[in-house]
Amino acid sequence: MAVRSKARAARLLSGRAPASARVDPGAYTGVVPDTEYLVHLAIGTPTQPVQLTLDTGSDLVWTQCRPCPACFAQTLPYFDPPNSSTFGALPCDSPMCDDLAWSSCGKQNLGNRTCVYVYGYADNSITTGSLDADTFTFAAGDSSGEASVPGLAFGCGIFNNGIFTSNETGIAGFGRGALSLPSQLKVDNFSHCFTTITGSEPSTVLLGLPADLYGGAVQSTPLVQNFSSLTAYYLSLKGITVGETRLPIPESAFALRQDGTGGTVIDSGTGMTSLPRGAYELMRDSFVAQARLPVDNATSSLLSQLCFSAPRRARPGDVPRLALHFEGATLELPRENYMFEFEDAGGGSFTCLAVNAGDDLTIIGNYQQQNLHVLYDLVGNTLSFVHAQCNRL
Repeated sequence: MAVRSKARAARLLSGRAPASARVDPGAYTGVVPDTEYLVHLAIGTPTQPVQLTLDTGSDLVWTQCRPCPACFAQTLPYFDPPNSSTFGALPCDSPMCDDLAWSSCGKQNLGNRTCVYVYGYADNSITTGSLDADTFTFAAGDSSGEASVPGLAFGCGIFNNGIFTSNETGIAGFGRGALSLPSQLKVDNFSHCFTTITGSEPSTVLLGLPADLYGGAVQSTPLVQNFSSLTAYYLSLKGITVGETRLPIPESAFALRQDGTGGTVIDSGTGMTSLPRGAYELMRDSFVAQARLPVDNATSSLLSQLCFSAPRRARPGDVPRLALHFEGATLELPRENYMFEFEDAGGGSFTCLAVNAGDDLTIIGNYQQQNLHVLYDLVGNTLSFVHAQCNRL
């Protein structure tokens, strides 16, 4: 999870009807729980199911398509364009093609040259294919069945490689750009509530629906616009508390700079939160000083995480509390949102801090968003959140 989160950080450095869709944590393997959250919807007429990573850190919506000469393995069939009566290729001069960072003209198609895209990431993940349009089918916003929205642009990827799992068929961009799903649906808001990352229970992502946040004290913080990066959702992180100690980290460590570097983003596609190295080291040292558990140096070195030897059952107070302070809001994290437990083959029991050191960009990952109902108000330019049992919403 640490390796994938750091790779993800490299990526980030580089009037429709309301609808909803099922979201569940993808499968994970290994000691450290590591997953993306998958949106279940369908494309085409008749519908063909897809499972797309819900990604607030990118814009393009894409899935793997037949023929797929260079694709990663997936459990669902590849999307088959000829089997959809509503499928259509988008020409090079379409506005959506212009919104791509890199595109060119493909083969002649009924007098219009089709839009070919390459969407690459700094972690070497890449998708290449044609930008097309088709009908997307969601669960209806009023729970009356299904809602079909025609003419949504998406990437039909035929050359795809990188950090992907067999459960996903592509990515659903939920970013701020014109190609993202919320932007194309022209909704005023969207919300998600991620269930426990180590489980399999589903939840719902709501697009354009009044999202009633309840179950506790709702808190709100402004979204910060970074004009050098029009995709990600930036927040104003002011500080961090470990136990009862506010760490002596200057606010400038988390602040967006005038040149567009630095800052703090909230990202559904990143696993663990990452902090600038200086801030992480202060957090790590504070955990070591306040935890009532011994540091396990061998495990810490093996996993590149701060790990403690721990009893089989967590005891109150054996690790300090963790809180993130934003402008106008404080996120008090429950233990299960910043520590993960595991046992090794020899019967040893450990608990590790699910935060790692990164570059100057701070990323709030999905591990810290478990059982947190998060509402993105795209008109009011605010982010609201409240603790919730996401499998019960």
